[in-house]
Amino acid sequence: MDTNLRRRVRAGDHDAFGELFDAYARSVYNHAFRLTGEWAIAEEVVSLTFLDAWRLCGRLDEEGGSLGPWLLGIATNVTRNTRRATRRHAAAVSRLPRDETVRDFADEVAGRVDDAVQLALVRTALARLRRTEREVLALCVWSGLDYRAAAEALGVPVGTVRSRLSRARTKLAKHMELPQARGQVRGDRTTAVGVLKEESR
Repeated sequence: MDTNLRRRVRAGDHDAFGELFDAYARSVYNHAFRLTGEWAIAEEVVSLTFLDAWRLCGRLDEEGGSLGPWLLGIATNVTRNTRRATRRHAAAVSRLPRDETVRDFADEVAGRVDDAVQLALVRTALARLRRTEREVLALCVWSGLDYRAAAEALGVPVGTVRSRLSRARTKLAKHMELPQARGQVRGDRTTAVGVLKEESR
């Protein structure tokens, strides 16, 4: 089925792109959230990823397996560009005159404290990783790609994926301070990063 879908996508078949979206939009969304920690940005990344996939479909190889690595590779690049644009926008906004009236967010913040503390802990640990390490971690650990598929998504050798993932695991084990997760890093899944779970929408 993947081979047939791949050929139809490559040919620019609109119905095939509908099937592609239905099959992989959730995976792309989750991957983007894991890289950014922002729901709104993840939603934007999904739209831009499938737009780029449509634009690049003619370059897709006719033969191959799952289209997941191809889409996640596009999503990774889109996320990089989107985050750069977001940083530029935030810098521009910070230079604008500030409104003297500040809305009281106390009630809203109080209702989200637990989630915010947990997410902050994970994001602090992830922030210590290099961007390339976070990308490999997101692909191999959270998206479940094997080394070869992750290498295809990122356009790097399999050995590079292995070494980046190994460094990422070591750094996370060192910097995560959750009592139930301290020092537990096994296989392709880690308890330490498991605290970051997306709510299905």
